[in-house]
Amino acid sequence: MGKLDGKVAVITGATSGMALAGAKLFVDEGAHVFISGRREDALDEAVKLIGRNVTGVQADSADLDDLDRLFETVRREKGTVDVLWASAGTGEQSRLGEITEEQFDAAFSLNARGTLFTVQKALPLFNDGGSIFMTGSNASLRGYPDWSVYAASKAVLPAYARVWVSELRDRRIRVNVLTPGQVATPILEEVMDDRTKAQFESVIPRREMGRPEEIASVALFLASDDSSYVNGMELVVDGGTTVI
Repeated sequence: MGKLDGKVAVITGATSGMALAGAKLFVDEGAHVFISGRREDALDEAVKLIGRNVTGVQADSADLDDLDRLFETVRREKGTVDVLWASAGTGEQSRLGEITEEQFDAAFSLNARGTLFTVQKALPLFNDGGSIFMTGSNASLRGYPDWSVYAASKAVLPAYARVWVSELRDRRIRVNVLTPGQVATPILEEVMDDRTKAQFESVIPRREMGRPEEIASVALFLASDDSSYVNGMELVVDGGTTVI
């Protein structure tokens, strides 16, 4: 018996990395998963990789019309939602003095605005007792140079969670934030040279970046009844980076 047998889950930004690993694990644990992503080719590849009990919907989580189409597909095919992992996000390095309006708008449009409306548009379909969680970043917990805009756009998520716990208490819907540290995702591997990777790993106690599967296992915990008494929390999964 799987931890998510009979459940319906929605995961945004799930065409690669942590969220894709989570989608695969959720299906293995008995859920039907709806995944979204901006690129149709990547979405098709993700659906093929997961193989079963998955529906792909091309959608940009910063576009409210796309979000409407995502949740209309969920309503039409399954009717309800039990788990929402709002994972779509973006970030770009830029130092104070060089930050552009476009960089600011892109980060906040997706990470802050898009996440809020993803949750809001899912609510009419949500079963009472369900689980919502969002992908944060430990960049919002430390002062990493060049990452102020990204860090700020992620820092709003725990504030959302604390308020929404209060607003959703009568429906017993839990709201948490899953905050990973440095994780060896395909996108990160593409943009990192050996020097940058070494710098990342130097601040992790085990001197090795996390794997997408390690984040997926924590996502399963938050999605399942195993975390029934965890609510309004920011769960940091960064190998201890932020505590040393």
